[in-house]
Amino acid sequence: MALTRPTLTRRGVRALAAVAVALAALTGAIVWFAGSEDRALDGACDGVLPVGDVRSVLGEDAELDVTNRTEGAFGDKAAKSGGKRANSLSVRCRIAAEGTGHIAVTIAGSPRPRAEYGYGELYAAVPASHTLPVPLGNGWSGLFAAETARLDDAEDGTATTAVLLDCARRGDSLLITVETALRGATTLDDPAVRPDFVRTATATAEAANDHWGCGARLGTPVRTVGLPVNEDEYEPLLGAKGTCAAVPTASRSAVSTARETARDRAPRENCVLGTRDGSPLYRLEAYYGPYAEDARSQYTRDYDYENVTPAEKPAGRLGQSAYWAGATCPRGAESALYLIRAADADGETRRRPDLAYERAALAAFAAASAEHHGCASPSLPKG
Repeated sequence: MALTRPTLTRRGVRALAAVAVALAALTGAIVWFAGSEDRALDGACDGVLPVGDVRSVLGEDAELDVTNRTEGAFGDKAAKSGGKRANSLSVRCRIAAEGTGHIAVTIAGSPRPRAEYGYGELYAAVPASHTLPVPLGNGWSGLFAAETARLDDAEDGTATTAVLLDCARRGDSLLITVETALRGATTLDDPAVRPDFVRTATATAEAANDHWGCGARLGTPVRTVGLPVNEDEYEPLLGAKGTCAAVPTASRSAVSTARETARDRAPRENCVLGTRDGSPLYRLEAYYGPYAEDARSQYTRDYDYENVTPAEKPAGRLGQSAYWAGATCPRGAESALYLIRAADADGETRRRPDLAYERAALAAFAAASAEHHGCASPSLPKG
């Protein structure tokens, strides 16, 4: 028996045509939404985000949710206040991949308008509670911090990178801060992976430098970056070669160990002084550019009851056991700020402060840091 080819009725033809149109419409919708996501990503953070690096970190095929906000102006376009440049630029964007993590970027111009003082942090923070952030090096003025936290059966890893651009115009700078949070990120301990997180920040900084006409000197690619210094990574103070170098020991205060990082143009420096077993006694801190500006603005907000704070005077004493010093630097909207504060958990240093040692330690720390950054000799507290 011969086989017969089935024929389509007009109704069948119309039905197939309708299906074809529906598929075409569906395909067009998929293409349109994909294109919309790409356009949103291309325009994130005023268009300075490195799209390839973002997708590499969050996943090439990940579906991304992009939020974006740009406010204010920078440089020649910024509002003038009291004859001085006031950079109100604030750019924030967040790219999230469901089940993977997110990248959050903040770009801020410095100096900020004085009208913004007293309303929280002026600039995005770099975590520095239990670990000490490390400098990026390679010609960059920047910091890298990382931490992991176990949640349910997986580890969440968060890496924060900050890059400070000193613009060619005297006093102007851009601070780029990138937070990368990944679900199940046990790779933060892998030295081959950490530069991936830094590259997003340095590539954003390069684009921002050009986009806003900053004209800053840029660094070279960061191929290696260390892990932040943990609490148990202390060494004898006498052998310190980084941020604790030149700081004296003290028999009365039992100061004999140090936790430190390299300096390497970092816009914020830390040195933790401790007892023989590493228990912390004092914390020395140096702030440059927008970090110094932010610290002073916080004192303006939080220490109104003090007679004098770092916001009003270049050097002095704060509370029972704390001193500050300051130095004028060749670039940057704010002069450098140096602090020493008691860091011991039981408060013994606060109850029986060794004020002479605090002044000596701060003087040594500030002088070494100021010289490294090309600043003038610090103004020091008298007593």
